[in-house]
Amino acid sequence: MKTQKSLLVLASIISVLLYSEQRAHAQGAVPVHLVITDAALQGNATPPRLDISAVKVKQGKNYLKVTQVVPARDAAATLQFFILIDDTLDTSIGNHLQELKDFINAQPASTQFGVGYMSNATFQLAQNFTPDHNAATKAIRLPRGNLSTMDSPYLSLISLVKSWPKQNVRREVLLVTDGIDRLRSESPQLSSTRVNSRMGASPGMGVNTRMGPAFGPGVYHSMPEISVDATTASEISQRFNVIVYSIYGVGVGRMGRSSWEAQLGISGLDKMAEETGGECFSLSTTQLVSFKPYLDRLQNYLANQYFVAFDAVPKGKKGSLQRVKLETEIPNSELLAPDNVWVEPQGSGTAK
Repeated sequence: MKTQKSLLVLASIISVLLYSEQRAHAQGAVPVHLVITDAALQGNATPPRLDISAVKVKQGKNYLKVTQVVPARDAAATLQFFILIDDTLDTSIGNHLQELKDFINAQPASTQFGVGYMSNATFQLAQNFTPDHNAATKAIRLPRGNLSTMDSPYLSLISLVKSWPKQNVRREVLLVTDGIDRLRSESPQLSSTRVNSRMGASPGMGVNTRMGPAFGPGVYHSMPEISVDATTASEISQRFNVIVYSIYGVGVGRMGRSSWEAQLGISGLDKMAEETGGECFSLSTTQLVSFKPYLDRLQNYLANQYFVAFDAVPKGKKGSLQRVKLETEIPNSELLAPDNVWVEPQGSGTAK
């Protein structure tokens, strides 16, 4: 009896999967692809290898047809990895620069490194992508420990991603920053009604915020929300298949010393990492004793990545980001993947 019930349940699951795939094709599915990380649930253990049967992709209530799961190894191992360091960081971060250099030298020859520094809402290129790891390590220097007129790690990341030539390889970035948006923190962003609503307060409570509380427009208050540019940077990174990692470092100035501002900065970094399939490495707002344990974990991530291709259903006549969810039932594995993929309209060819 139990065997018959199990067979019926299995048959039902197979029927649902087949129906979902048929429905996706009937609605005009188009091929898309992304890079995922097969992460071990515990420590830096090596997770079991994935195959096409182990990965499920869901869009809305429907499971989509997975057409390829290719390990990022051998001929598919090429990785463009950009290290973007915030020039507003305290120069004490210099104690960790050798750890960054060791991380670069530990990567295989298939990894091309670029190095740049954030300031003035953009970045200064110190080393373009190169397979010469020695050249990349020479580009690592102390942050200047100064403020510019427009300091925003999120706008700097956007500038990088938009200028990154598109290639069919893995594209990933490591931000070394405190995540504090010193540019937007001085500008009104949201009305008091929206802020109070988000924070669970009634509109008349006058929650402290830079966005204009119940005292009227133009009144300045501290303690803003996460930078709106963190959302934009996340969406643009997902649009162009760039995975974002970050390591927290203490910044200069009063904002750098503010636990509130630092926590907001970490929240912005964590938001981008979670949504793009990366990870934010921090110990709350405390300066890390060592980067090495986190860089070791990052190296393990890079060694267990896959290209996944599947058919998704476009919405409308223009390309757009669509919410998808990737799953696996393999024990002791966790898939790190973007929350959204760029889906081109039907008839436009392969997703960009």
